[in-house]
Amino acid sequence: MSFSDAKETPVTEDSPVAPSPEPKPRRRRILLVCITVTVLLAGFITAGWRVYMNPQTDPLRPADAIVVLGGTPYERFDVGLDLAKRGYAPYLLISQSTGADDRNMDKYCKGHFTFTVSCFIPDPWTTEGEAQEIRSKAQELGWHHIIVITFTPHVSRARYIVGKCFDGELTMVASPAPSGVAFWSWMFIRQSGSYVKAFLTLGC
Repeated sequence: MSFSDAKETPVTEDSPVAPSPEPKPRRRRILLVCITVTVLLAGFITAGWRVYMNPQTDPLRPADAIVVLGGTPYERFDVGLDLAKRGYAPYLLISQSTGADDRNMDKYCKGHFTFTVSCFIPDPWTTEGEAQEIRSKAQELGWHHIIVITFTPHVSRARYIVGKCFDGELTMVASPAPSGVAFWSWMFIRQSGSYVKAFLTLGC
């Protein structure tokens, strides 16, 4: 039988009919997810800018002690020395978190000043360890008001952690921080993760 002799099968009411196109809910779901992620990301960046890049600091006034939290850059230690030299406190406590062998810290920890300087290595080697040392010194020396210095993206988290260990007044001071997209992107990730850890840690 030739192709021309083939008969087409008639379409009857009982014959299957291809379904008509329906709206695509999957596409709507993808769009909704994209919008949600964009909104959450915008909110995270906005909150992070306020918390990390432009944290709340406090007006300077005399205190019982100045505490410099450890880490780099070293400008934070210069800020602490300057405030002590200007008479804001008779005691300067420095966290030597870069290690006992860091010779860059000698000018701060082994210098001769008209005020007391004490350096310590935190245990554990974290902001929580620094806060615990602050609590011990405050109880030993009767501190009720301290000035705490750290670099800008760490200020808010440091206030929260130190505040869990020290029930006196805190004056937070921000020292300069590096600039650049790479640095601040890393700070957003690091500080946010550490914030979660701090919230989940009970007590001092």
